[in-house]
Amino acid sequence: MRVVIIGAGSVGRSIARELLTKGRSVTLVDRQVSPEKRSSVTGVQWVEGDAAELAVLSEADVAAADVVVAATGDDKVNLVASMLSKTEFLVPRTVARVSHPSNEWMFGDMWGVDVAVSTPRTMTALVEEAVSVGRTVKIFSFSGSGTDMVEITIPRRSPVVGRAVGSMRWPAACVLVGIIRDGQPLAPSPHDGLEAHDELLFLAEAGSLSSLEQLLAPPSTPEDPEELPSIRGDEKPEARAEER
Repeated sequence: MRVVIIGAGSVGRSIARELLTKGRSVTLVDRQVSPEKRSSVTGVQWVEGDAAELAVLSEADVAAADVVVAATGDDKVNLVASMLSKTEFLVPRTVARVSHPSNEWMFGDMWGVDVAVSTPRTMTALVEEAVSVGRTVKIFSFSGSGTDMVEITIPRRSPVVGRAVGSMRWPAACVLVGIIRDGQPLAPSPHDGLEAHDELLFLAEAGSLSSLEQLLAPPSTPEDPEELPSIRGDEKPEARAEER
């Protein structure tokens, strides 16, 4: 697989090193390719120039790339590079870094972005995943499809505890793709039993998330101390009990 990475800052070079360890062919494109940058990543092709220009992308042979990663710290450059790669060079897949969350709405099909990666959003999702029980946490969005990768932790008193995966009727447009139990990933099979505090990973549409939370919710009784971390700072326990 051949990958062209736009931007040879710390992020772009880190991605390049990881891809090299996996045996990928990598080209790095940057406005200024200093000797220090070249020596920091060996085994890649280097192209110097503005990735917002067709001539530079052509020199990087973007047309032969399987994936283009726009990893600069400038959202405008990442959008333009993604658009040109997709429309002018017909690259099968583009991945773009989002530096400013307020610009995230632009990183989609209209700008040629297949996958948008927002560091602030990813970090927020990781924090939410660590403290939320019984609430869906969006981990990842598939641009243009309306589908998210979400995680939800089964509460201790959930009615689904002890049930087999094959007996569950998940909400429409909601597919169970993985289970994390005691820190270990599991591929769900119909005979697997669900356990309290299992972390369930779903591919789901946004409209199905409320139904999923209701399906896993414990009976409406006073808050279980073990599930108090899922209460947001601006919510009261009484409000959470009413939602369940």
